[in-house]
This record gives sequence, C-alpha cells and structure tokens, in this order.
Amino acid sequence: MFSRKRGGPKHVRATDAPPSEALKQSLAAGDDAPPPDRGPWDQSYAPDDVQRLDLGSLLIPAVDGVEVRVQANPEGVVEQIVLVDGESALQLGVFAAPRSEGIWDEVRDEIATAMKSDGVSPREVDGPYGIELTARVNTPEGPADVRFVGVDGPRWMVRALFQGAAASDPGREGRLGEVFAGLVVVRDPEARPVREALPLRLPKEMTEQAEQEQQAQGGTNGSPAV
Repeated sequence: MFSRKRGGPKHVRATDAPPSEALKQSLAAGDDAPPPDRGPWDQSYAPDDVQRLDLGSLLIPAVDGVEVRVQANPEGVVEQIVLVDGESALQLGVFAAPRSEGIWDEVRDEIATAMKSDGVSPREVDGPYGIELTARVNTPEGPADVRFVGVDGPRWMVRALFQGAAASDPGREGRLGEVFAGLVVVRDPEARPVREALPLRLPKEMTEQAEQEQQAQGGTNGSPAV
C-alpha cells in the first residue's frame, strides 16, 4: 500500500488538489509570505511557545486528555504512534517527499486501490486539509469507520488515520484535531528516498520508563509500548 510507484516521477494532473498550506508556505518562503495559521507545520515556521513531546522527526503538542501510545523496538526506534481521546483514535506517520511536489494525491490513490481490492468502497471528500479518504471497514469487532488525511510539506508528508467517532464525524475530532493541527515536522537534511519513513525515536523520559519496565519484567525481550 505504501511502496513507491515505479516508472519515474509522478506527473501532476490538472485535477489534483492544490498544495497544502505547509507546502505553499515553503514555496513562497522567498516572498516573505506569512506562516499558515495552523499545522502540521514545518519546524522552520512553527510557533515556539507550545509544549510538545519530542519524537525526533515529529513533535506532538501536549493536550490534556489525549493519551499518547508509542510502540517502539528494543533499540528505541518508534514503529507506531497512536493518540487516543475517548471514542476516537488517531494514528500518525511522517514520510520523506520532494520539496516542491506533494505526494498525498498519489498515496491516497494507492490506499483507495488497496481498499477496493479488499471489497471496501472508499469515498473522497473535501476536508479542512484538502481531499480526504473515508470508508467503512470490517474489523474483528464489527464494521468501523476510518478516515485518512494527508498533509504535504517541504520534503515531508504527514499521514493521519482517524478512527472511531472522529472518523465517522469530522466535527467530533475535538482534542485529536487540536493535536493534529499543532504537529511540527523536523525534517533532517539527509537525502532520503521518497516515502521513506522519517526517523522517530522515544523521548528520554519514555526510554527510561521502558528500561525500568523491562528490568521489572526480568529483562524480557520485546517492544516496549508506552
């Protein structure tokens, strides 16, 4: 679902969605354009008066009532980030992208194709961040709504998967929407293949907690979930 298409670079279609605010800000940087009024932001123009959880390439604003669940391997490399607020959940991913061309249109098409092959009927809808993808999928607990949102930035793309109440009704995003709008991407200068996951790591506090839990379990190997 997330492998880069072969056959050269993607050609932008006339019907493609306009660039996100983050990407437009990057392209207009030489024109002294004002920063967007919400994120996800690039580190170069993000507000600096917000307390955030530092996961390396992704900084997550601290919002009361939102639980941050981070799954990491024994080396401390983060493999999954899920935020939970009541009946809603938000899974986050951040990936490398070209500086001047967004990849969310292409990624969205591939997610939709994969869903259709599984018998799911996704729909494209206009959302606050551009074109989103919604669908109802079958889970072990029964049918569930999902909602994919993508934001293109300078040399990065954030992909968000809303589940639960925030997926069935975007108006119920609540605090998860606040977190998403406050995300900051820290893109390192290293050249990376398009769509490669940007490096994420556990904060020092989480690393120490995971080590303490492992010691309490007698050194049992496994991926710490915080």
